[in-house]
Amino acid sequence: MRIEAYNFGTITIDGVTYKSDLKIVAGQVIPDWWRKEGHNLLLADIQDILKVRPEVLVVGQGDPGLMMISEEVTVSLGELGIELIAQPTRLACQTFNSILPTRNTAFAVHLTC
Repeated sequence: MRIEAYNFGTITIDGVTYKSDLKIVAGQVIPDWWRKEGHNLLLADIQDILKVRPEVLVVGQGDPGLMMISEEVTVSLGELGIELIAQPTRLACQTFNSILPTRNTAFAVHLTC
């Protein structure tokens, strides 16, 4: 699995272009991801990721990095031993591609602001 391109509002993964937020969990793209509180990442938004317990969760916080991550998410990931890498989306895409070959990695991405 590889992120081939990201532009504000779109992401291309393995030849398929998506125009809404998404997650990659256990090697599967989960399109049309909506968070309970829009620009806030809450624990309820990543239950599927918590179930598979990846080594790393890369979060794309939007093009300028405005999506916030709740303290509840940060604490829960730490308790489960899941490393959190939160970055503006363009950088998060690069990070995901670089660590995926060597570590069990999940991805949650906000494509716009």
